[in-house]
Amino acid sequence: MAYSFLLATGNAHKAHEFSELFPGDVIEVTSAPEKVEVVEDGLTFSENALKKARAYYQKFKKPVMADDSGLNVLALPDELGIHTARFGGEGLTSKQRNELLIERLKDKSEGERSATFVCVLCFYFSEEEVFFFEGRLGGSIASLETGAEGFGYDPVFIPEKVEGDESLAQLSDWKQKNSHRALACQSALKFFKERVGQN
Repeated sequence: MAYSFLLATGNAHKAHEFSELFPGDVIEVTSAPEKVEVVEDGLTFSENALKKARAYYQKFKKPVMADDSGLNVLALPDELGIHTARFGGEGLTSKQRNELLIERLKDKSEGERSATFVCVLCFYFSEEEVFFFEGRLGGSIASLETGAEGFGYDPVFIPEKVEGDESLAQLSDWKQKNSHRALACQSALKFFKERVGQN
């Protein structure tokens, strides 16, 4: 029997992405009927994922999966991370954020351009039963945008596990299996398969 979770988001695109990462016979993810406003003022990805999961659970009284993710950049330690979606201020497009990031790093060394995408998943059954899984993808920030298939910071992120200098926005098939979100999902899937005795 599959575990069924409401996804703590009003974003249908994100629900579709997670449904592709999880086989429906083990973990089934559906978007919540409506968005719940949550103040994401935690100090870590885990704290924010938990805040979202708890809020949706209290609203809908069903098991919830929440995620929080972002980009850590070595040269800008306090500017992205949990603030990634708001980097540069409210109201910027993804392209504007990417351009700002490139500009902020233009005089930085190759080492300082090191970056890591992080995703934390929180599976919330009740206040007493909560599980966390994390995925990380290391790489670096490019000096220009390339590719058209990704979203967010994908066009400026060069993963270290790939030969060459292609961005995530040029590696959609590879990203499906190796992104920070995919890796977190793989850890969760392994855990829940073992939990129900499936192989």
